[in-house]
Amino acid sequence: MRDGDNNVKALFRQGQMPPYMSYPLPSNPDDLRQEVPPTSTMPTDTTFEQNLGSTSRMTAESCLDANDMVFDINEDLEGTTVVEDDEVRVEAPRSGMEFDSMKDLIAYYKLYAKQEGFGVRTQRTRKDDEGRPVYVTVGCARGGKYNPTNNNISKPRPTTRTDCKARVNATLSKNDKWVVTTVENLHNHITVSPKKTRFLRSHKHLDEYSQRILDLNDRAGIRMNKNFYSLVVDAGGFENLQFQEKDCRNFIDKARHLRLGKGGGEALNQYFQRMRDRNDGFVSNMDLDDEGRLRNVFWADARSRAAYEYFGDVVTFDTTYLTNRYGMPFAPFVGVNHHGQSILFGAGLLSNEDTETFVWLFRMWLDCMNGRAPKAMITDQDRAMKSAIAIVFPETHHIYCLWHIMRKLPEKLGSHAQFNAGLKTDLQTALYDSHTSGEFDESWGQVIAKYDLHGNKWLQSLYEERSFWVPAYLKSVFWAGMSTTQRSESMNAFFDGYVHSSTTLKEFVDQFDNALRKKVELETMADFNSNNQTIPCLSHFNIEKQFQRLYTNAKFKEVQRELLGLMCCNCSLVSTEGCILKYQVSDEISTDDHIKTLHFFVYFNEEEVEVKCTCALFQMRGILCRHALRVCQFKKINVLPDVYVLDRWRKDLKRTYTLVRSSYDDQRDRADARNYERVLKRCSKLATKISSDNEKISAFLRVVDEFETKCEGSTLESAYEQTKAKANVVLDKGKKILSPNVTRGKGRPPSKRKVPPVEKLAPKRKKPTSRKILVDETQWGETPGSEQHQFDYGVDVGTQNSILTQSTPEMCHHLDPHL
Repeated sequence: MRDGDNNVKALFRQGQMPPYMSYPLPSNPDDLRQEVPPTSTMPTDTTFEQNLGSTSRMTAESCLDANDMVFDINEDLEGTTVVEDDEVRVEAPRSGMEFDSMKDLIAYYKLYAKQEGFGVRTQRTRKDDEGRPVYVTVGCARGGKYNPTNNNISKPRPTTRTDCKARVNATLSKNDKWVVTTVENLHNHITVSPKKTRFLRSHKHLDEYSQRILDLNDRAGIRMNKNFYSLVVDAGGFENLQFQEKDCRNFIDKARHLRLGKGGGEALNQYFQRMRDRNDGFVSNMDLDDEGRLRNVFWADARSRAAYEYFGDVVTFDTTYLTNRYGMPFAPFVGVNHHGQSILFGAGLLSNEDTETFVWLFRMWLDCMNGRAPKAMITDQDRAMKSAIAIVFPETHHIYCLWHIMRKLPEKLGSHAQFNAGLKTDLQTALYDSHTSGEFDESWGQVIAKYDLHGNKWLQSLYEERSFWVPAYLKSVFWAGMSTTQRSESMNAFFDGYVHSSTTLKEFVDQFDNALRKKVELETMADFNSNNQTIPCLSHFNIEKQFQRLYTNAKFKEVQRELLGLMCCNCSLVSTEGCILKYQVSDEISTDDHIKTLHFFVYFNEEEVEVKCTCALFQMRGILCRHALRVCQFKKINVLPDVYVLDRWRKDLKRTYTLVRSSYDDQRDRADARNYERVLKRCSKLATKISSDNEKISAFLRVVDEFETKCEGSTLESAYEQTKAKANVVLDKGKKILSPNVTRGKGRPPSKRKVPPVEKLAPKRKKPTSRKILVDETQWGETPGSEQHQFDYGVDVGTQNSILTQSTPEMCHHLDPHL
């Protein structure tokens, strides 16, 4: 229909006026009634007045809405037609009109309807034996009777149907011309003002420019309300747009559908196949049940695998983030890079949180990382996860997330009478101020006895597993600053702007790709800043200059925080045994309400220049503590041995994983997208140069008009239609991968909403099976030949329950010798 509309307007530009057009008439403010031929608009009987009652012929004064007084009175009157002097008025339809095609007929009637203030729809079409249309009825969109489909009497749906008889009938003549046979121009309802026809469905149009802006903003993660409002500002107001926000939302949903696929198991598998084609290092695995239904998913890109070679000593794993419409927990493997930033090592989507599922995921991830297990793994306090780690990573030190445990204190002990009167503080003191396991055991026992907590089973279970979470028991374990799973949770927070409860599987993986792209950019920026900027030293201490020269800016700031703490440390020699000197360092620590003094012991080897503190900050985080630095300052040590400068935090090392490109599913790789961006940038530069010169603008527009006339014969296919056509390619044939069942999360299910009594009395309509999530998503609303059917891929999965796809070439990366 839109092409026909453009063809009609093209005739105007070429000076060829169609027979149904007339030149503009001067508007008369005193006569605001609809300008139509008397034979078609003035009824000879009173039927029309009887149907409409007292509102059949409303005057301009009664039609005027008080709320619309801010608009031009000649443009905003319901039931009126006002045509500007510079516009061409469309002649009313009459019998005998001829059109070259049905498209031209519909385009003409749409122009007429927009002028008169009503919507249009094709009501009836008849075809011959060859399937060619030979008869068509185009009429008012409010034609037809209202047939309610919603049986809920408490929520009647509004309708626009009034059984309006306004229409035109046309037949295909022998000379292949469409001839209007009968015409009815009477409406049994009030037409809207031309200014409001943009709300009518038949007159809405989302142009290609707006589609591009919407799609680009959507890829950038901009919310739809801001995305749409950017078009409003660009157009100069809502009234200058031929679409509403709802139309933009529908377009984005369709664009995502064409870009991402249906969203179930099939589309996800096709996405993984495309990523493997782009990058040999991409690994994916899909675990299927006996029916071929997707249960679990794992994937990792080449850059993540390469980065694991450098920073895979400590990994956090968390499954507390529900991601999609199936309720599948998102399970990221997260580490920390040389800037202290979170870095992804792969991820999974799980259908269950039992030991068997975790064992499957851990084994897939371990195979992906060439069998190299992490030295330490931080998780939440989950029994199934603990068992799976013991099976797959027997040599890995398993640590519970301390933050998760401390967060449960109000829930588990909040009912105690003295919880806020000393219990909470004493538990924290026993946990954080104990330097050895013996000190913790003693302090813990005192708290249990003081508050009579011997019968608390939760505290008993925590004490039995104290070696998994108490810092005094974990001082020999390198955490890299990740004492809790906050790394995973910060990664989850990063996804909050991308996904929601109805996110499909494929859409989530695509957003994971966007998050990975963002993380890579942040790391690249941090690398640049560390090599291009220098943080000034706070002192003349040569050790500070040593770390300034070697460490990244983020890690050097941590060193400076320890150097600032030297002012609160007092050092004294306690004993000497050969070359081993024992010092006591008193550290004043400021808390919320007071200052407390803690005592640490530092052992210094004069021969080897080795230093070790009982706080074990270096052993756990890789940063030398203020107590050890105080002793080095006391002993006039100007340069630390290399053992205290970890390669993990250095900025002068070249790490090969930064040269590996992630498998981004970039739609800009399409030729049409690149060409569009090329033309747009060129035109934008030219517009900036000539915008102040009206003569140059007129000359430029003449050239554009001439070129547009030459291009009218060619069909410019939309980029999204091209994407849709490419999706028809069938890669394999065989058993399809079905979408997963909905997963029930842990804990109490949400309560159902209350139903009003009137809704209970209404008969319930049986829900169609096509809306069930439990069935394969490729069956949703599909019929043979439907538009959605083209995404129904076939993939050969054989008889196995798990599909593992991994590149055969081995990636060569240098392993950090200090990991």
